[in-house]
Amino acid sequence: MRTLFVVGSVVVTVAVAAAAVLSNPAWWWAFALVGPIIARGVVDLTQTRQAVRRNFPLIGNFRYLFELIRPEINQYFVESNTDGMPFNRDVRSLVYQRAKKEPDTVPFGTRLDVNQVGYEWVNHSLAPVHVDPESLRITIGSPQCEKPYSASIFNVSAMSYGSLSKNAVLALNGGAKLGHFAHDTGEGGLSPYHLEPGGDLIWEIGTGYFSARTLDGRFDAEKFKDNATRPQVKMTELKLSQGAKPGHGGILPAAKLTPEIAAIRGVPLGKDVLSPPAHSAFDSPIGLLEFLQKMRQLSGGKPVGFKLCVGKRREFLSICKAMKTTGILPDFITVDGGEGGTGAAPLEFSNSVGAPLRESLIFVHNALTGFGVRKHVRVLCSGKIVTGFDLVSKLAIGADACNSARAMMMALGCIQALRCNTNECPTGVATQKPSLVVGLDVGHKTTRVASYHRETVKTVAEMVGAMGLTHTSELRPWHVLKRTDLAEVHHYGELYEFIEEGSLLGNTVPASFARSMAAARADSFSSTVQAA
Repeated sequence: MRTLFVVGSVVVTVAVAAAAVLSNPAWWWAFALVGPIIARGVVDLTQTRQAVRRNFPLIGNFRYLFELIRPEINQYFVESNTDGMPFNRDVRSLVYQRAKKEPDTVPFGTRLDVNQVGYEWVNHSLAPVHVDPESLRITIGSPQCEKPYSASIFNVSAMSYGSLSKNAVLALNGGAKLGHFAHDTGEGGLSPYHLEPGGDLIWEIGTGYFSARTLDGRFDAEKFKDNATRPQVKMTELKLSQGAKPGHGGILPAAKLTPEIAAIRGVPLGKDVLSPPAHSAFDSPIGLLEFLQKMRQLSGGKPVGFKLCVGKRREFLSICKAMKTTGILPDFITVDGGEGGTGAAPLEFSNSVGAPLRESLIFVHNALTGFGVRKHVRVLCSGKIVTGFDLVSKLAIGADACNSARAMMMALGCIQALRCNTNECPTGVATQKPSLVVGLDVGHKTTRVASYHRETVKTVAEMVGAMGLTHTSELRPWHVLKRTDLAEVHHYGELYEFIEEGSLLGNTVPASFARSMAAARADSFSSTVQAA
């Protein structure tokens, strides 16, 4: 559209001028009509705040015109919700407002039906305290880690270069540097655009071992060492599975595979890049931990961990048993909820495979607690986390920090056009088309990402302070309440089981874990016992 507008404007201008000179001077008056239109298009092309207008001069303005009637639509979407705050237009507005440094207050009080089943909240204290948002950080690093990392409680979740454009990656990492938080690279490899701004990186290694890969697709220790020891890389995350398509492997459509991306990943051009469902570097829980130890040594002692969407409970318990058998601990575990998003995934996998984040997070927290290692292993989580309350509610039930992908994309200007898998993203976020990528202004979007992060963490600090707490580490399951019936309210400590420290190490284990524990084996992900 940018080229079409430029060509069209030149043609119209020349045609009108020719008609005025060669035919009738009255044609000069036509510029009174077309002049303002062309001028508006030029303004759209040269402004940097709105990618849709920049990529689609003139017609892109209609999107913002339609937003004028949006408040009434928002009210319908919010009031028709039955499970807390949904990821709807109201939440998108919140992200946009915080990213743009606009007021994010709302009129007329609570916009949720507090009497509906599913409504959640936290109780305030009559002795509130001030909490400095800058203090809301955690240290990631077990006793086996030589270079612990001080992380924000809110970071950019995994999104690969290839899935996202280079401008989007540059802006995300620039925002991370500006706001002092971490940026997960996604499994698509360590690109120059991740490294250039200098923001803190969590380098994700998937089953394709991109940027640490031999020609036949296996793990290359030397390539890994070269990249893992870069100063920008603060931690390394081994991806076992992801919430959007657990057990499937990553997908990059061929339409989005450029020569540059193919070189970064070490794959051939012309066909979809499909990561294997499983790793080739190990095939057992003990092998997984030994591989993590190898990665930690190769990285110079930086924190290492793994990411997974919880599936068979016994398999995670097998990893916990392997921790006790080998004495090797991951520095962190990232729990990805089954509701997690991606630009390309089979519908059935997105909707119906993998445990939701809440249940997954509680289970992982319980398992680590039951094996007596929770105090050494940090738990991160991701899955539709957008608001300050989203963070507070997840931190209360077992997370130490949260990651967000879609909200960070909104901060970049994503309008949820749902064209991520077609290479036609109109905002330049999830596309490799140069004509669309150019619409995303890196400098402007960098400040928006940092602003969204800052304002959200500030809100968390205010909420925690209003509860009479001094840090998110003091949050507990009983701090979050939920209406379970018209006349019944329970806190999360009553709704879910939270087991005692070391309770999975003895001969008597909680009944809810007995079957899976009996089937779990430190030396194998398989079992001869059918387990939950």
